[in-house]
Amino acid sequence: MVHQTCTESDIAGASFSIHPMSDQFIEIIKGALEEADTSKVHMDTDDVTTTVRGKLTHVFDVTKAIFAHAAKSGKHVAFEATYSLGCPGDSMGEAYMAEDEIPLNAEHVKHIKQRVAAKFSLYPLGGGSYMDVIYSQIEAMKQYVDVSHAHYATRLDGEAIAIFDGLEKVFKATVEGGSSHTVMTVSMSANSPSHTGTNQNE
Repeated sequence: MVHQTCTESDIAGASFSIHPMSDQFIEIIKGALEEADTSKVHMDTDDVTTTVRGKLTHVFDVTKAIFAHAAKSGKHVAFEATYSLGCPGDSMGEAYMAEDEIPLNAEHVKHIKQRVAAKFSLYPLGGGSYMDVIYSQIEAMKQYVDVSHAHYATRLDGEAIAIFDGLEKVFKATVEGGSSHTVMTVSMSANSPSHTGTNQNE
């Protein structure tokens, strides 16, 4: 059994999967990966997920861009991700920690209008008052999107870019609040035929 050692690491990571419900899923995924600038992160794809590692701002920037580019196809796209920062750490993203804080994709995706439904769960590990942290960050999300209760998660409805931006701020605030290991799970859906309301791209 391998014992992992806790380290004081600022490397953030996300393991995600994106699923276009279309016969053109390969083209949609490859197109999104090509349009997103991933030069400020370490990225590795296997037969299950894609993992992105580096500075927190760039991890969110890249995953947001990949989802936005895939969703703008108009096809139903599902996205599942787990974001993590803190103990246990590793060194796979160390080479990218010297990068600046300027996100490469923000200007290219900020005008993409895409209504989505999402659910997220926040896990501030290693802290005694974790429920207070969770409730305060759920409240903070209300500045960006519509927030409602869901079993085992919190539901978010709104523009994809606003949701990703809100999630990043919530994650960062949790880390800065003293969580030694912060984990967030996110499920997001765009252009689903089961979405209620008006045209999801309006």
